[in-house]
Amino acid sequence: MTVRCLRTGDRTVLTAPYVIDATECGDVLPLAGVEYVTGAESRSQTGEPHALDGAADPLDMQGFTYCFAMDYLPGEDYTIAMPAQYSFWRNYRADFWPDKQLSWTGVRPSTLEPVTYELFPGTERYSLFHYRQIVDKTHFAEGTYRSHATLVNWPQNDYWLGPVIEVSEEECRRHLEGAKQLSLSLLYWLQTEAPRPDGGQGYPGLRLRPDIVGTEDGLAMYPYIRESRRIRAEFTVLEQHVGADCRPGGQAAAFHDSVGIGAYRIDLHPSTAGRNYIDISSLPFQIPLGSLIPIRVENLLPACKNLGVTHITNGCYRLHPVEWNIGEAAGALAAYCIDKRLSPRAVRGNAQQLSAFQSLLAREGVELAWPSMHAI
Repeated sequence: MTVRCLRTGDRTVLTAPYVIDATECGDVLPLAGVEYVTGAESRSQTGEPHALDGAADPLDMQGFTYCFAMDYLPGEDYTIAMPAQYSFWRNYRADFWPDKQLSWTGVRPSTLEPVTYELFPGTERYSLFHYRQIVDKTHFAEGTYRSHATLVNWPQNDYWLGPVIEVSEEECRRHLEGAKQLSLSLLYWLQTEAPRPDGGQGYPGLRLRPDIVGTEDGLAMYPYIRESRRIRAEFTVLEQHVGADCRPGGQAAAFHDSVGIGAYRIDLHPSTAGRNYIDISSLPFQIPLGSLIPIRVENLLPACKNLGVTHITNGCYRLHPVEWNIGEAAGALAAYCIDKRLSPRAVRGNAQQLSAFQSLLAREGVELAWPSMHAI
């Protein structure tokens, strides 16, 4: 595989017995000619209750977010310059959203009922500052932090106007910039126009913290991508395997080739096709080895949310603890295959080798099954 340095333009030829794709978007898959899918499958393809009624839509993907960190110093003014796209985002309202995106109104993902937020706790409304607070200054030596700090990954800065994969470079750049502008516009709105409980407007003491995220503009180094390319795998996990409503026995499907576990609701954020949340209960699940093996290619393994799942089950397999487990399993599998001179397909297809590999994972502390199974 030939790669090019984005800084210098230098090209380097990489050779290895195995390639592990740990990119956020599954970027190695098209470069390596690996069969993959994107976007939303149709119900006729997968039989999943929450899949699309009509044709599949490869560009229907979950929105992504440019997160940022901020703290709050009352009585001080850290108002940023008005973002270039502020006028657009100040007035933007999606057809499926109950109010403008820059407002205190959102939806409860599981019911799609309107819900009202507030910035700081004070009423029974949901406090967004506490929602993803990352620093409690009282846990540190006096003077370490002047304020609590939070990471802004909220409904108000979810960007769903278009995907950043399977589109032209120009369109990708446009959406990335749009997502940055949305996040900066949210901050500016919070500082200048957000209604306060006392009847006033704006919290100018909200301070962008580029030092926390390590960038000059104060936004995260990379957007939070919820959905990537996914390999066409020997085995694909469906809603029927893990969705609570699909499992009357109260347990997710048991996979004989489990290489790890995960637990998270099937949580899909609003999509680039203008569809609202899909948020449904799932059961604690396993990660089947078959979902890590491409249907044809022998020496590439997915290491995160690019494994063999669907648009629906990506909603619960995409969470970071699950991704880390997928990566651990992929790395261990590559090493095992090199040591034993076997292919991943051969490991899965041979009961003795599969058992030996699973025993190796267990010795390394990888859990292969849940002790109990309850809906979450």
